[in-house]
Amino acid sequence: MIAPLEIEIHPGEHPEGHLFGWTFNLDTIWVTVVAGAIVVALGFWARAKLTEETPDHIPTKIQLVWETIINQVTEQVTANLGKVNDFVIPLATALFFFILTANWLEIIPTEINSDTHLLPSPTADTNLTYAMAAIVIIGVWSFGIRQKGLKGYLKHFLEPYPYLLPLNILEELVKPITLALRLFGNIFAGGIMLGLIAGLVSLAPAHIPLGGFLAAVLNVVWKLFDTMFLGGLQAFIFALLTVLYFGMAGGDHGDHDEHDERSAVEEQTGLDDHTAADDRAPAAPEPAH
Repeated sequence: MIAPLEIEIHPGEHPEGHLFGWTFNLDTIWVTVVAGAIVVALGFWARAKLTEETPDHIPTKIQLVWETIINQVTEQVTANLGKVNDFVIPLATALFFFILTANWLEIIPTEINSDTHLLPSPTADTNLTYAMAAIVIIGVWSFGIRQKGLKGYLKHFLEPYPYLLPLNILEELVKPITLALRLFGNIFAGGIMLGLIAGLVSLAPAHIPLGGFLAAVLNVVWKLFDTMFLGGLQAFIFALLTVLYFGMAGGDHGDHDEHDERSAVEEQTGLDDHTAADDRAPAAPEPAH
């Protein structure tokens, strides 16, 4: 037999629970709780390390790593989007680490059998990705209304031209859908690939049982590539788009405010408007005697 005759893959199937007529995907719920608990525990541990006073007053390693990450993210966001609200970067960072943890849990070999997987990636379920996208987009709309007022926020749907109103509304409604499906599609496809690799177990060319060895090797390689690399990349993209949407909601179509740019330059150079004006103005001529 050169190839397996049949590979059984059951995408989208979850152990279900029912309550009050509602259906719940139990594995998505418990793995989401596990991922959330890990992120919260890491947060408390990082906080303890960040507030730890060392005898020589030198920052701890976790403090240096954490401050480097936050500073780099803040600098990149400010350079590309201008200054955004202070809560946006912590929100995006929390989403990044949660999605990353949820994706990386797939690495742990917890497949008891072909029907039972204790720690599947919960982001392979649209129920979770749509929920996160809804939280982000509702936060974006609320932030935009607080920044510009209801009238000012609704006005941006008529910009740059009023006849683009239908397209602007459609774009706004599609944002959470694409945000959710981009994450779901990539993680779900990785799960299908794992199912295909598992089906190679029965592969036995020339009656040599190579399928088990081949499946084990490919399973490790694919998990390292898909779960570690692509899982991290998708977490980064979700967090980056979150920051981008908030920046667009609070700004004017991504245009930098000239006043904010001038203030930033003055802050860096130590000059205010009056000092700069005095430096630029030519000296008054001496009165003739």
